[in-house]
Amino acid sequence: MGSDPSFRRILGIDPGLRVTGYGLIEARGQRLAYVASGCIRTGAGSLPARLGVIARDVAFLIAESSPTEVAVEKVFVNVNPNSTLLLGQARGAAIAAAVLAGLPVTEYTAGQVKQAVVGGGRAAKTQVQTMVARLLVLPGIPQADAADALAAAICHAHAATGVGSLARNGYRVRAGRLIST
Repeated sequence: MGSDPSFRRILGIDPGLRVTGYGLIEARGQRLAYVASGCIRTGAGSLPARLGVIARDVAFLIAESSPTEVAVEKVFVNVNPNSTLLLGQARGAAIAAAVLAGLPVTEYTAGQVKQAVVGGGRAAKTQVQTMVARLLVLPGIPQADAADALAAAICHAHAATGVGSLARNGYRVRAGRLIST
């Protein structure tokens, strides 16, 4: 594992105040393999206690599974600003746990994740679940929050090996053309 430079273990996180999905995959070049997935449920309680559950459980996942990097879904702006704020705090707790563990964290919008997994940025949750199951050759359809987290990890794996790797190599795509930066 450590001697293979193409090996990556990616922890995807779909943050939520009530339910935070997580998904762990291994990537060797273009090949992806499912490792684990599930949900962190915060239950009832005060906001600080719920954020503490997220931070503690993400830290535990990191300690137990030894990911090499983390992919987190970005907050989208809700109609309700209070909901957006609360979701942002849940994201912050998860990101803080990853950063404190010394892991690189990359953020992706829901549209970027859906585009990478389904091929369209406006895909329905059920489409994401189905494609995650197909891409990772799962025996069944994962729960929605876990599927979103696995999708974030898949998106990150594709971003590092496909067009997304161009920025690290001094290029970008503009109007369908490769441009040196």
